[in-house]
Amino acid sequence: MKAIAYTQHGLPIQHPDALVEIDLPTPTPGPRDLLVEVRAISVNPVDTKIRAGVAVKEPRVLGWDAAGVVRAVGAEVTLFKAGDEVFYAGAITRPGSNSELQLVDERIVGHKPASLGYADAAAIPLTAITAWELLFDRVGVPEQGGQGRSLLIIGAAGGVGSMLTQLARRLTQLTVIGTASRPETAQWVTELGAHHVIDHSQPLKPQLEQLGLGAVDIVISLTHTEQHYAQIVEVLAPQGQLALIDDPATLDAVPLKRKSISLHWELMFTRSLFETADMIAQHALLERVAALIDEGVLRTTTGEHLGTINVENLRRAHALLESNRARGKVVLEGF
Repeated sequence: MKAIAYTQHGLPIQHPDALVEIDLPTPTPGPRDLLVEVRAISVNPVDTKIRAGVAVKEPRVLGWDAAGVVRAVGAEVTLFKAGDEVFYAGAITRPGSNSELQLVDERIVGHKPASLGYADAAAIPLTAITAWELLFDRVGVPEQGGQGRSLLIIGAAGGVGSMLTQLARRLTQLTVIGTASRPETAQWVTELGAHHVIDHSQPLKPQLEQLGLGAVDIVISLTHTEQHYAQIVEVLAPQGQLALIDDPATLDAVPLKRKSISLHWELMFTRSLFETADMIAQHALLERVAALIDEGVLRTTTGEHLGTINVENLRRAHALLESNRARGKVVLEGF
């Protein structure tokens, strides 16, 4: 099968060997695995971070978002059958979705939303899982709860932010404030349902005060947390909550003490990485998200479709993400 991999970490994406096409044998499903024919993928910041920073001794296939068709199932699979259309984010410890065929554990897979094509479906899983776990598991806002409370999303126009904005607006009663620094991304965040949009390249507190909002109850920081950290602590209400997903070089929790601010980390790979007892919760989550999309409550967050799945287009996708100017998700479709 055809696959796209990196063989040396740290190369700039413009380097001809940053990503290369390789040929791999067709994998055999384990007991709870699905063998999926990949029809579309989306590209996430995790792809670029691993390509840049994780050394390899053999070619590594990246990609943690896919939609496709089940071609075979393992002996203990009960949730799916051959021919099912599926979408999923996969596991960080296994070969990724930038290949014609991929193995994935059924417990982290959902049935593809019937109303979406493969590309628009591939845009959803990683960011939907991350956003859902942030909002409902880590911060612990109940569905339809949060009345009288406010949520500030830093980096609301990106992949996770695009889904988190929708979930918070559609499934809770929180006042949702998103940040975006360009007119087109601010418009995008507004269309996704944010009550207010402010500019994270400008001081946050005066903008919140201008809106009459004052301190916020929850901040979910999705990018450049270290740059905004002092301001985040400043705008959070006493006994507020801070959640994040990015990777600051250091994070000093001491400034949180005076306000008794709680700190929450989210990594959507945790359940599959440790095969936790509740790993199947991600299957249930994706099934719920698919239903909400088919009901018109949520929408895909596809920002740009860059064409077929090949080395050239994957390089373009990585470069776009590394520019920090992507809006929504970057998708590719077909080999």
